[in-house]
Amino acid sequence: MTSVYPSNFRQKMASGKAVLGTSLPAPMAHIAAQTYSTGCDWSWIDLEHSPWGLETVYPVLLQGRMSGVAPIVRVPWNEPGIIKRAYDAGTVGVMIPQVDNPEEAAEAISYAKYPPTGARGIAPFFASFLGLSQHDVVVNANKETVLALQMESAEAWEKIDDILALDGFELLILGPADLSASYGGEGDVHFSKVENIMVDLAAKVKKSGKALGSTFADPADCRRWIREGYTVMNVSSPMALGVGGLQKIFAELREEFGSPND
Repeated sequence: MTSVYPSNFRQKMASGKAVLGTSLPAPMAHIAAQTYSTGCDWSWIDLEHSPWGLETVYPVLLQGRMSGVAPIVRVPWNEPGIIKRAYDAGTVGVMIPQVDNPEEAAEAISYAKYPPTGARGIAPFFASFLGLSQHDVVVNANKETVLALQMESAEAWEKIDDILALDGFELLILGPADLSASYGGEGDVHFSKVENIMVDLAAKVKKSGKALGSTFADPADCRRWIREGYTVMNVSSPMALGVGGLQKIFAELREEFGSPND
């Protein structure tokens, strides 16, 4: 097998140390190369809220694997076709939004795992690109790939013990904005109800043996919640952090040298 397969992402999650990711600003090779060069362990590649499709993103999935970065694709919905195709295109992980109950979680496991754990069909498209045989992928997939379920609603929190009791998924991602909206917080990630739930959830997930993650735009929020146990953390995006840094530099230079707009 190649040196980039199998991925070591599950071993990183099991370490209990901070496993840091960032959102890919756009599925273009040169942008992906710069994103992967930041030292991230994983990259959040969003197909839920973006206009991209798998035909567009699959090259950067392979690029991530070859860079030692685990691509994690958030699919639009808990639907077998897109989940299967995302894994077949080469992603290390699939993130499924708005998983509200154990029945939906069980469906996701069935869609994401090869038999006997699940019922996913066998045809790994990416194998030949990495010099692998189909058999290489099939025998490693259930212990190499990651299934991440997102907890984003009041219903999911009410049923979280039953969801965590299921075998077959490795990572729970709390979506703070959607969870806030579910409780009337209008997407405020600092909504008190959400923060209280996040503290309680960390204790529950630790007992389950699964990994816990979330996403925040502000690195200070990331630090806070990593300390609380959200070790698989998506830290903003290179574009957001880069734009913010450049805005600060421009403001400082204009304060020192004046602005042509004055």
